[in-house]
Amino acid sequence: MSKIKIGSLKTGIQTFGRSLLLPIAVLAPIGMIMGITGALSQSYMIEKLPFLANGVLQAVIMSLQNITSMIFNNIPLLFAMGVAYGMSKHEKGIAVFASVIGYLTLNIVMNSYLKLTGTMADKEVMAQAGQGIVLGVQTMRLEAMGGIVAGLVAAFTTDRFYKLELPLAFAFFGGKKSVPILTFVFMLPIGFVVPVIWSLFTRFLISISFIFTNNYFGVGVYWMMHRALIPFGLHHVLASIVRFTEAGGVYMIHDVPYTGILNATNEILFNLGPSDPAWAQYMPKLTSYLGAGQMLTTLFRVPAIGLAMYHTSFAKNKKVAKGVILTVVLTAFLGNITEPPEFSFLFIAPQLYVLYCVLCGLLALPMQFLHISIGYIRGTIFDFGIFGLLYDHTNWIELIALGLVNFAVFYVVFKWAIKKFDLETPGREKFEVNEMASSLLKEKKYPEIARIVIENLGGPENIVKVENCISRLRVDLVDQDKVNQAGIKDSGCAGLFFPQKNHIHVVFGPHVEFVRNAVDELLKK
Repeated sequence: MSKIKIGSLKTGIQTFGRSLLLPIAVLAPIGMIMGITGALSQSYMIEKLPFLANGVLQAVIMSLQNITSMIFNNIPLLFAMGVAYGMSKHEKGIAVFASVIGYLTLNIVMNSYLKLTGTMADKEVMAQAGQGIVLGVQTMRLEAMGGIVAGLVAAFTTDRFYKLELPLAFAFFGGKKSVPILTFVFMLPIGFVVPVIWSLFTRFLISISFIFTNNYFGVGVYWMMHRALIPFGLHHVLASIVRFTEAGGVYMIHDVPYTGILNATNEILFNLGPSDPAWAQYMPKLTSYLGAGQMLTTLFRVPAIGLAMYHTSFAKNKKVAKGVILTVVLTAFLGNITEPPEFSFLFIAPQLYVLYCVLCGLLALPMQFLHISIGYIRGTIFDFGIFGLLYDHTNWIELIALGLVNFAVFYVVFKWAIKKFDLETPGREKFEVNEMASSLLKEKKYPEIARIVIENLGGPENIVKVENCISRLRVDLVDQDKVNQAGIKDSGCAGLFFPQKNHIHVVFGPHVEFVRNAVDELLKK
């Protein structure tokens, strides 16, 4: 019984981590637009490129900056909707609608709490008191956590009450209509309790923030833990805690406190710019937990691992292996998705993955003193171009120098380990790789891939539920013994594993959503 409860808890935490991906996925491309417009509106950039001084062009640039900033000013609302969508099992649309009702209610109830307790701060000092204006209301600034609370309540209410039957006189308000109403009711006591809990929670997070934000080893510990949590799907939770809460630190920028790594970065990167003293004071540390730290993996470590795999692949398999390896490397290089290459050795050599995590932490430590100030959330080559080359004072050359050291170390270590322990990485399979399977994804034959997956999972009758995250198909099964693992590999997947009994993950990288859609369509027939 205890194992079942632990498994359910683990699944719930993983689902929660995945639900955070939706708002983060929205922030990343919009952040790139903000990065471009922020750079092109800086005075130093206009001096370098005089044509940017054109009034019409600057009006367009400033308009785009204002439009995108509206999204960032409402990050908690994005998290409310994203968490409600990800965590609810039924009627996801109603859950999202209810989450907005819940978030609005939470803020106005906390406003009432501040008035009733006499703790409403003057507008001049409300930032220091942890208060702020949210959607026109002065309330507690819970940042993303407020949205997460509203999303969780909405998801629970939806799954619990979407079939609620009421007496005939009130029947109109039953069923799905009851969900937003009940969410409103549930948020009333929560809005009075949260400010009390939040103050205690804030103190606790501040007390442990030294572990991840320590000036000597914090960034190394963070990236080691980040990679170590990937197999469990919990790395998104860790990243969100550091980005949006006191665990990531509180930064005083021009006498205004900014909570979390990302909130401080937003202010400096998009509003103040490289000429402000806050850039030199904070950006090297902030970006080491964001894009700059991720770039070491996506632009240098993953390509190094891929090259090591290619050089150690068997001659008969090199042609197909090259296509597979190049795809997963470009997925990281262009799309910031590192799981396919990581999973290619995680389950065949767990000890190598442990070494990989340790190396990621150790080789991130030099960022503490190199003053690299590049990047936003993602670590793609596009982010390097926008946030590294278009902005001044980024020290991008130092990132390349450190990246080359990372590349050399990872290449040597992985090439040695693959040969030493005879690891069956891509291209070293004892059987010849099926070139037809490799081409299925390239040719986007998703219905055929879905047929292979369903058939080798034991058929539709053995499939309980199908979900997906950013790179993996996640399937609950009736009996995992009916799974034909060798057959599933014919679908062209990058790997598969069982994180718990009767639950399988099949890695398809950026194609996973299209594979999921094809699987759903086939299961409906």
